[in-house]
Amino acid sequence: MTKRELLEKAVKERILLLDGAMGSLIQQYKLKEEDFRGDRFKDHPCSVQGNNDLLSLTRPDIISTIHEKYLEAGSDIIETNTFNANRISQADYEMESITYELNKESARLASDAAKKFSTPERPRFVAGALGPTNKTASLSPDVNNPGYRAVTFNDLVEVYAEQVHGLIDGGADVLLLETIFDTLNAKAALYGIQKVLKSRKLEEMPIMVSVTVADASGRTLSGQTLEAFIISVSHFTLFSIGLNCSFGARDLRTYVEELGRKTQCYISAYPNAGLPNQFGEYDETPEEMSPQIWDYLNNGLVNIVGGCCGTTPEHIAAFAKLVEDAKPHVPKKLEPTTMLSGLEPLVINPESNFVNIGERTNVAGSRKFARLIRDELYDEALSIARDQVDGGAQIIDVNMDDAMLDAKKEMVTFLNLMASEPEIARLPFMIDSSRWEVLEAGLKCMQGKCVVNSISLKEGEEPFLEQAEKIKEYGAAMVVMAFDEKGQADTFERRIEICERAYRLLTEKAGVPPQDIIFDPNVLAIATGIEEHNNYGVDFINATRWIKENLPYARISGGVSNLSFSFRGNNIVREAIHSVFLFHAIKAGMDMGIVNPGMLQIYDEIEPDLLTLVEDVVLNRRDDATERLIEKAESYKDTGGEKAAASKDAWRSGSLEERLHHSLIKGIDNYLLEDLPEAREKYPFAIDIIEGPLMDGMNIVGDLFGSGKMFLPQVVKTARVMKKAVAWLQPFIEEEKKAAGNASSKAGRILMATVKGDVHDIGKNIVGVILACNNYDVIDLGVMVPTDRILQEAVNQEVDIVGLSGLITPSLEEMVNVAKEMERRGMKMPLLIGGATTSKVHTAVKIEPSYSGPVIYVKDASQSAQVVGALMSKKDVDSYTGKIREEYEALRQANSNKKEKKYLPIEEARRNKYHIDWDKTEIVTPKKLGITVFDDYPLDEIIPFIDWTFFFHAWRLTGSYDDIEKVNKTITPDEWLAKFSSESAKDKAREALKLWDDAMAMLQLIKEQQMVKARAVIGLFPANANGDDIDVYDHQQADKKLCTFHHLREQQEKAGKKHYYCLSDFVAPGDSGKQDYVGAFAVSAGEGIEPWIEKYEAANDDYSAILLKSLADRLAEAFAELMHFRVRKEFWGYASDEEFNHANLIRERYRGIRPALGYPACPDHSEKRTLFDLIEAEKNAGISLTEHFSMYPNASVSGIYLAHPEAVYFGIGKVQRDQVEDLANRKGWPLRDTEKWFPVNLAY
Repeated sequence: MTKRELLEKAVKERILLLDGAMGSLIQQYKLKEEDFRGDRFKDHPCSVQGNNDLLSLTRPDIISTIHEKYLEAGSDIIETNTFNANRISQADYEMESITYELNKESARLASDAAKKFSTPERPRFVAGALGPTNKTASLSPDVNNPGYRAVTFNDLVEVYAEQVHGLIDGGADVLLLETIFDTLNAKAALYGIQKVLKSRKLEEMPIMVSVTVADASGRTLSGQTLEAFIISVSHFTLFSIGLNCSFGARDLRTYVEELGRKTQCYISAYPNAGLPNQFGEYDETPEEMSPQIWDYLNNGLVNIVGGCCGTTPEHIAAFAKLVEDAKPHVPKKLEPTTMLSGLEPLVINPESNFVNIGERTNVAGSRKFARLIRDELYDEALSIARDQVDGGAQIIDVNMDDAMLDAKKEMVTFLNLMASEPEIARLPFMIDSSRWEVLEAGLKCMQGKCVVNSISLKEGEEPFLEQAEKIKEYGAAMVVMAFDEKGQADTFERRIEICERAYRLLTEKAGVPPQDIIFDPNVLAIATGIEEHNNYGVDFINATRWIKENLPYARISGGVSNLSFSFRGNNIVREAIHSVFLFHAIKAGMDMGIVNPGMLQIYDEIEPDLLTLVEDVVLNRRDDATERLIEKAESYKDTGGEKAAASKDAWRSGSLEERLHHSLIKGIDNYLLEDLPEAREKYPFAIDIIEGPLMDGMNIVGDLFGSGKMFLPQVVKTARVMKKAVAWLQPFIEEEKKAAGNASSKAGRILMATVKGDVHDIGKNIVGVILACNNYDVIDLGVMVPTDRILQEAVNQEVDIVGLSGLITPSLEEMVNVAKEMERRGMKMPLLIGGATTSKVHTAVKIEPSYSGPVIYVKDASQSAQVVGALMSKKDVDSYTGKIREEYEALRQANSNKKEKKYLPIEEARRNKYHIDWDKTEIVTPKKLGITVFDDYPLDEIIPFIDWTFFFHAWRLTGSYDDIEKVNKTITPDEWLAKFSSESAKDKAREALKLWDDAMAMLQLIKEQQMVKARAVIGLFPANANGDDIDVYDHQQADKKLCTFHHLREQQEKAGKKHYYCLSDFVAPGDSGKQDYVGAFAVSAGEGIEPWIEKYEAANDDYSAILLKSLADRLAEAFAELMHFRVRKEFWGYASDEEFNHANLIRERYRGIRPALGYPACPDHSEKRTLFDLIEAEKNAGISLTEHFSMYPNASVSGIYLAHPEAVYFGIGKVQRDQVEDLANRKGWPLRDTEKWFPVNLAY
């Protein structure tokens, strides 16, 4: 086995031990200058005392002894003595020239020691240590020149490459990049490592990284959060990721646990021996440190553990005793998700709201910004970036492409300046240029994971792939334009053709993770008067929908303002176009866009006539849409600013409450000083204004935002207005409290915080105001508060209640973590849960079980005082919390909805399988083995196979309409209706008749207009059962296995049940001596349907759109039935004398079954991938699978054919963990990945 394989094997079996500090042991030798110099460097021109790395050359005996002491103590991995063995650090001693030698010799010493202690049962490993250097690429050492950098990316790449060559040549097994305090330094190091390993064909060499946090906020010295750091280095395949130095084990624990939740790598931790004392020494003994390390081990937090500053072989020996019985951390399997970072993370997943890209720091799009850059007025230019952050931008686009500028120089300068401004640098940046050298220069400045805007196939595949691979190596996501050698895509077909081609090239040839691909399918100007441009908007929307359904994990972006270019100067119309377009594009799947928040209207507040006209244009619903909108636009221009001003101020004539609502919805704070004093006169108390009209307005905003009719920048403005209103009212609230005589003694102390990763606090602030009004002492920790700080402050401040708030979905997981940590620390105080994403059910099911203290969900601010009052009441608290617990228990029961059921162990269920006497079974060899493809199958042959019962069920018309086809043929409508006894049944039957007539008309139209294309592929193959699986073989090479279908077996006990079915029961087992066969199929009747559905929807004819979809579904099912009929009769031929009989088909009165994968008999949807690969369904039938194994087109059916006469349909039902673990082992998948494809079947 290779060293990597040995290391992988070891880390899966047990927790591995690193060594401890090197420097602490060297200090014990009390070495002098001459010890460091030795004979070789006795005449060196400057002092070298303290250059510990030099001792590998001058006192190798000491270094070898230290290594051996750690190995004797139990270390599995020892580090080389090379923490500062790089040119930058060695420059302090004027010893740059011996850098390579230092690394090679240090690695040799460690390797020799490791070999002495290695055994076949327990190999030891050498980690080549790479320190951070003493310079930072992300920050300026000169406070007067924030754009200056003492070291560049390129410098660091060369420095680390030299060090890595020496370590490898000396015998290092692993590379360990440690004590990372600047992520840009680390990215340069990883880039250099990658370069060396590639050149030496050592790509498999394991790489460990270990970061250090600078303070209790959990950020690095260069300002990144831990999650942002993880995202920033995620482009490199890491063996492990960990934490070292910073703190002792107790204080580092929170961050180690966070690492485990946020990465799929193995986790390492080697903390200091406590915190330094007043003399800078580390005091924690092995006995004091061991319980803290045991806490790591007992909770499965780490895979590799060791010590940093102050730790010794005695510490490691103590840890060695602990790891013997400990359980390793199980790396978490994370769903591929688009993750970007600045100083803070930006995670974009299906639940995320639309991401707004700030566009004003673009010399091509902002004359002001271009002027400031040309005049080198960088402070003012930075204020533009800052304004975008304040305005709700989540990514900042920077473009310096101007003929009068040195774009490369200006890009580097401005990015460095932005990186020095924490409020700007917290966001990810988008480097925007049409010149590759500018993009690459920008990438070398990026500490976080940024976005490159953009690359395309314009120059062909080779440069496209070269640039993509480089971007991947720099660790960035990329915008890919819908542009190829033929030019810019301007139709739906061209957009999806280019995007699909680019996606395949990037994922299959360049190895780009699909979640790092952001397509820009080209937002082009509409309503230009040129007919070809009319479909530009709707084509973008449809292409977006197609990309989402067919190119898994890819994201969509676009420059929205391009759309309305033909109406420049008419902002009312432009704003309406942008809002309508975004409303529909976001629903289709658009994730982000370059949008000016000031050029948006609220969708619901667009003037109705204008809204209709704009939707006609954006969705191309009428031939005269452009002319009608131009005519309307003229009316806005003709009235000049008069009509707009009148309309703008009309709201001021509304009631006080309407005016306050309008101010909040529109984000207008100009009139607060006019409206709030009026409110003070109307409402008895200032708090009533907050709880009344202001909260009502916020609720309206919440509804608009939730339905996609307001966008995040607008909500940010709303929050700002609310904060100003609350701030203005606060002094009056305080006065009212004093007047009420409750200023002196407090009713209780409440600590509140928005959890880590979340910056939303408006709701929390309102709760704080309300509680303060009710005489509670409120301690507000603000936003983005780590768990450790929340709980430490709760103890220090002796609070009575902790309240957590959060708006975004990941906050829910963070709240669970807080609850778990409160339980671990033995806390008992009540925990309140609130915020937009929280719910009573989630609190009951996910949070309350994690904490034994009271956990209460608070729906909104108006409930807060009541809930806190009950918790603080000695008389009521027990009965109140008791009722809450009962209510939450009932919610959990309702949620689980699981009755106690009995299950057979899987082995016993297998013993009770359905037994077939294969000796007496005659197996029919298919007449046509292999794959058969059907393209554009005649619909007239499919229609007779339709089961109309399910068609009516789809329209919620349940009844017996089997004979409806006879109406107007052999019986009259009245005669048919007469069979229904009740009037309600007759009424429903009349509707069924109308629907039937419409369906027949639509079917005729489908055939005449060739609205859908029916395609199919079937395959018949040799096969045998292998336990619960079915092995499929090549019909031309009997011993060549093509694939395996993995199946589940029934386990749930039922009264009188004799057999526990699995689909493999109906296929002859391999040891039966008989060759059996199975079939596979995929059919579709949905190709070509989308444009027709869009046409109906664009004309507001939803009825026809739904009717067409439902008929396509029926045609697909009928096509599957027809293919099965032909397989039985012709292609397999085991029922060659079967005659077509519709009633028998509907009642499945024929031999054989065609179970669909993902349905009751085989609920594991992931098996569709095996099926599709076997018969090449995408190529042969035009059907593709999404990332969740849904089929596209939707009107598609797939499955397998089984021919045994005793084969029956059944449902697997619920299964137990023993079977799922067995299935995971057979598939070679982690258990969690296996479980997620049939969660409703899990009985545990």
